[in-house]
Amino acid sequence: MAEKTPHQNVRFESAGTEAHGYLALPESGSGPGVIVIQEWWGLTDHIRDVADRLAAQGFVALAPDLFGGWITHDGDEAADMMSRLPEEKGAELLAGAVEYLLASEAVTSSKLGVIGFCMGGGFVLQLAAQQGEKIAAAVPFYGVGQGVPNDFSGVRAAIQGHYANFDDFYPVAEAHRQEEQIRAESGAEVNYFYYDGKHAFHNDENPAGNYDPALAQLAFERAVDFLREKVS
Repeated sequence: MAEKTPHQNVRFESAGTEAHGYLALPESGSGPGVIVIQEWWGLTDHIRDVADRLAAQGFVALAPDLFGGWITHDGDEAADMMSRLPEEKGAELLAGAVEYLLASEAVTSSKLGVIGFCMGGGFVLQLAAQQGEKIAAAVPFYGVGQGVPNDFSGVRAAIQGHYANFDDFYPVAEAHRQEEQIRAESGAEVNYFYYDGKHAFHNDENPAGNYDPALAQLAFERAVDFLREKVS
């Protein structure tokens, strides 16, 4: 059942309203900035942990809360919560997160990285297309949902995608087509990895029953190396 368990510890302006998120700082107190975008389950313990893991790698990681603190581990409830987040509202909130992070004294980079999963992976691509030069690196994990843009001509970020060969939500053939579309429309550096797993193979809370520890570790290590290389 859906519950309100917010991991919010920061507030920021977004489209004239107050938004919230979870901010994780590295031990040094400063570093390159990365935005972490949640799955349709909400800003769960798993997403907070992803931000903490990035902070442990030296990044300043911000996970905006797209659902106002509401989380669930039920697929029907998650689908309903996602359906009540219009693309425009999600894009506006994330644009505010970009401005907040770039203005932070803790952030040493002039551009940001962005990483997201499932619904959040779709919004990763939206943010890269929307924000242009402000995003240096975009890492979608099996991105789906309303955030996936139709036009990638605004993308300036290097993109590293992580997709599953046996994904029931987003067929791998579509991922291959998307990879080529981004490359053709943006001219950006694009590299998709394909794994013999299922949708949400990275989520160690495992609400969909598809978590694969070996694939999750490999994909996350690749993502961290990519973010470290591109975001400065």
